[in-house]
Amino acid sequence: MDFGLEGKQAFVGGASRGIGKAIALELAREGADVVVASRSMADLEKAAAEISELTGRRIIPMSFDATQRDQVDRVINDAAQALGGLQILVNSASLPGGSPSATGPIEGLVDEDLMSDFDVKFMGALRCARAAIPLLKEQGYGRIINISGLNARNAGNLSGGARNVSMVHMTKTLATQLGQFGITVNCIHPGTTRTERTPSLLAARAEQLGVSPEEAEQQDFLPGSGRGNHICRMVDASEIGYLTAFLASDKAWAITGELIAAGGGTGAAVYY
Repeated sequence: MDFGLEGKQAFVGGASRGIGKAIALELAREGADVVVASRSMADLEKAAAEISELTGRRIIPMSFDATQRDQVDRVINDAAQALGGLQILVNSASLPGGSPSATGPIEGLVDEDLMSDFDVKFMGALRCARAAIPLLKEQGYGRIINISGLNARNAGNLSGGARNVSMVHMTKTLATQLGQFGITVNCIHPGTTRTERTPSLLAARAEQLGVSPEEAEQQDFLPGSGRGNHICRMVDASEIGYLTAFLASDKAWAITGELIAAGGGTGAAVYY
């Protein structure tokens, strides 16, 4: 299927590694030129070189701090100038899972860490959207995809859950405001996802259980286990990339203001 992304220009925040990098790779494979952005220029340069070599597309690294409005405004405009336009914005910048001191019992909550999590993920996405929207409105076309997370549906992680719920509300609000200008806005909830961090995390889990990493992963993803899902395996970051590429495509005009969970069927609740 031709997604209509050939020659499109995209900005992906949080793209030096993990889900953001996987998204940038899939957009490039579909024919988009991409600015990959995060704090670490060294990591971005490696990611950009790798994606460019695999796809033959222009991949431009740009460093920025999502908590600083002036830096966000600068990098979005610099991205549009460097690419020759901007049609796709993907907000994927965050600390995976949230700050450890803001995820446990409320007695141990550190206010500053909780606010920092919101500042990076929710406010960072809001800042990027605010900077990009005038460019998208001017051309009467745009795609904004917010990467949130299934912590929003699971009680217990104060920071991860709250910031992810706020991403869903922002998505619907922006979709309501921007649809008339040809801009769609959607949100993806990844669950536990295989990234570069996974091998070390599995090794630690395997040591805890006294089994091999492969056995630890299998045990954890069986139905009824702590992270079990319907497909009985971990979702790969590339699969989040596929979904993002579809939502960014010309085939997804009918979808806006929506949330799509991509955790392999985690949980048993019915949503309607």
